[in-house]
Order: sequence, then C-alpha cells, then structure tokens
Amino acid sequence: MSESTETAAGQAVKPTLWRNRDFLTFWSGETLSLFGEQVTLFALPLTAVFALGSGPEQLGLLRFLQMIPYLLLGPLAGVWIDRHRRRSAMLSANLTRMILIGLVPVLAAIGHLSMPVLLLITFGVGSAAVVYDVSWMSFVPDLVRDPEHLVEANARLGMSQSAATAAGPGLAGALVSMLTAPIALAANAATYLVSGISLLLIRTVEEPPRPAERPRLTRDLVDGLRFVAGNRYLRAVALVGGLCNFFISANQPIFILYAVRDRHFPASVLGLVLSLGAVGGVLGALLAVGLIRRMGPGHLYIASLTLAFAAPLIIPAAAGSRTLMGIEFTVAYFLSYLGVSVVNVVILSLRQAITPASLMGRMNAAMRAVMFGLGAIGGPAAGLAATVLGLHDALWLSALLGTAFLVTVFTSPVSRLRAFPSRDGSATS
Repeated sequence: MSESTETAAGQAVKPTLWRNRDFLTFWSGETLSLFGEQVTLFALPLTAVFALGSGPEQLGLLRFLQMIPYLLLGPLAGVWIDRHRRRSAMLSANLTRMILIGLVPVLAAIGHLSMPVLLLITFGVGSAAVVYDVSWMSFVPDLVRDPEHLVEANARLGMSQSAATAAGPGLAGALVSMLTAPIALAANAATYLVSGISLLLIRTVEEPPRPAERPRLTRDLVDGLRFVAGNRYLRAVALVGGLCNFFISANQPIFILYAVRDRHFPASVLGLVLSLGAVGGVLGALLAVGLIRRMGPGHLYIASLTLAFAAPLIIPAAAGSRTLMGIEFTVAYFLSYLGVSVVNVVILSLRQAITPASLMGRMNAAMRAVMFGLGAIGGPAAGLAATVLGLHDALWLSALLGTAFLVTVFTSPVSRLRAFPSRDGSATS
C-alpha cells in the first residue's frame, strides 16, 4: 500500500487512516465479531447457571478453560504464526469458533448439553481464540505500515472492543430473557462467519513469513521467550497485565452469580448494568490518542491502571435499594472499563513499536501466555474463595488484593516513559 499521495502542488501528503480500505474492512468485520464474542462471554456462564444449575466452582472452572489455552498453546501458536500467513490462521480460527459456539444451542435443543460438554467446547473456543488474537495483533502492522497511524488504529480497535463490551451484555441479557442462554449463543456463531468474509476481502499482501529452512521448534520458542524476558518494558507489561487479568477473571463470574442469586437481579437488568458500565471503555478508547499526546504513555499508564485496579472496591461496598446498587455497580464497571480501555491502547502500541516483524507473532503469543495464564488462575481462585467465604466476602478479597498490587504499576519502568521507545531500544524516560 502506498504511504503517500501527491497534491496538485506536488507535495507528498500522508493518507489518513480513513483512506486505508483494507484496515477499514478488517475493522468492520472485527467489530461485528467482537459484539458476538461479548454475547458469548455473558451467555456462557448464564447457560451454566440456568440450564445446568452450576455453582461458583463450576463458573470458576469455565472461566479457567476460556483463558488457560493462552498459557498452554500460546507460545506454540506464536512460532507457527511467524512461519505462516496470518490471515489464513485467522480464517481457520473463526471457522472453528463458529462451529463450536453453534453446537451449544443445537446440543441444548436435543437434550445433550452437559457441563462436561460445555467445558470442552469452552476450551476449544479458547484455543481458537489464541490463534486468532496472536494473528490479528501481528497482522495490523501489515495493514497500517505508517507508524504514525498505528496508535490510531489500535485506538479504533480498542473503541470497537469497548463498544462491544458496552452493548454486548445488554444485548445478551435481552436475548437470554427472550430466547434462553444457549440459543442466544447462536448470534455469535453468525458474527464469526461475517468476520471471515471480511478477511477474504482484504487485498493487502502480508510481509512474507521468515525463512523456514530446517526450522527448530525449541530454538524458535526460546527466541520468542528470550526477547520478551530480555526487554524490561515487555517484562513489566506482562506482569502487570497478568495481574490485571487475574483480578478481572476473579471478579466477573463471582459478581454475575452474586448479582443474580444474592441480589436477585434479572438477567436483562444485569446486562444493562454491565452495558452502561462498559461505556467507560468506549470513552477511554476515544480519548486514548489525545491523552497519550498530552500526558505521555508513562503517566497515562499509571492513571489508567489505578482506575482499573481500584474501581472494583465499589462493588462489595455497594448498599441500599436494588436501584441504588445497580447505579453503584454501573459506576464501578464504568471506571474499570475506562482504565482498561486506555491502558490497552498504550501497551499494544508499545509492544508493536519495539518488536521486529519477524518476532511479532512469538512476542504476542508469549505476552498473551503470561497475561492470560495468570488470568486463568483468577476464575478457580475466586470460585474457591466464594465457596469458603461466600460471594460477598470473595468480592471484597479480590478487590482489596487488586488495589494492593498497584505497587507493581508505580514501580514499572513503563510508568517513567515520556514517549514510546523504538525497536533499537531508545526511549525518553
């Protein structure tokens, strides 16, 4: 793709991201699939609760199986993706997710849906998500080759994620109320089909995979892990991101059970609470580029993660009528999503800025393995805590520990960055 155009006066002008047809095509398909994914994230635990009578331990295990593939398969997926075309990997992953998610309403309709089957499907969907996520994070720099537009592209993708997070639970709550949770999952299967079609319409030619003469799996794995472990920024981002995912994974399934069983929130109202709260993520994605320019990535990293870690304290502290508690829950999620949305733009742009193209897949896979590996532990840990302490006290424990771990944010080298470093390691601190 050409990086500049000529004006009538003969001056070279860089095109805006709005003129990048292939990025806009990818962005559109990705946005739709993200909406379907949010329906699944909400409807899967409700399927377990309402259709299968599951408790906190089963919900914790469900969350665990959604995330553990990033740890088990992530590094291997990174090596494979660095050797193959990323768009083909994304198409295969979407097809797999479409089939597996589509099986849930079919099995429920014929009376063969059980918790073991749902857990197996969840693991399969999580495994396909590993391949897709590592691929698209490595694919975007091929679509947006102007570094000045890369942060903007990540912000727009973040905005789509936040918009889907905002609208998804409300949509899912309405679908669950009208159609039951298993049937609501059918909507997600269709979105993966549309996303796959959008990938087929992209015309950009990827950078060719690195030469694979006499490939050595162990060496390639070690190279990717060594690159992440040897970079102080990537090490810090992986640790803090993993802790953030741990507490999000610990909080969300227990909160859903707490709201539905202890506070008697209908699924439609609970979906509305999560949707309104997730508007904070949309706002964060809209503001991220401007905030990075004004505050610098380091100060913004601190501010956004402080919101993400501290806001969950509001949830167990909420009291009063159901309406008042609903407002308090909404505020907690609004602030948390705001912080997560902004920091995601910061860290994704940082990772892409400092990683060579030949290592992009393995870097993304190693990062996701650490961050989602820690996140996977959060679900079972919260399920055990809820069984021992009760749902309300488990929410307090998760929120307090998350706030205590803010010390890792303030001591991170990322917090001292005034600009993004380059691939040669130079940076302003």
